[in-house]
Amino acid sequence: MIRLLGNWCLSALALLVVSRLVRGFEIDTIGTALAVALVFGLLNATLGLVLKLITLPLTLITFGVFLLVVNAILLELASSFVRGFHIRSFGAAFWGAAVFALLQLLLRMLTDH
Repeated sequence: MIRLLGNWCLSALALLVVSRLVRGFEIDTIGTALAVALVFGLLNATLGLVLKLITLPLTLITFGVFLLVVNAILLELASSFVRGFHIRSFGAAFWGAAVFALLQLLLRMLTDH
């Protein structure tokens, strides 16, 4: 349970950093970041799984880059559910997904999660 809470907080922290680095990717408060991390995690575990299975051939052809497109779509979907989270364009969602993935990788390496 503590590991799950830690991952949730790390995701929220990464999303806050993304909102500072990517223009058009906006998160108003820390509470909003926690809500986005929760909604994005739930979407990723349900709809994301289905989308990743359906797009597996395209993902293989693009050497995994298409996963960023799937995550961008999920982030845009999450922005429609969470007040205070706004994505201005698909480009912002794409680059936000890319930076978010890199930050999560770095944070998990630093914290051994």
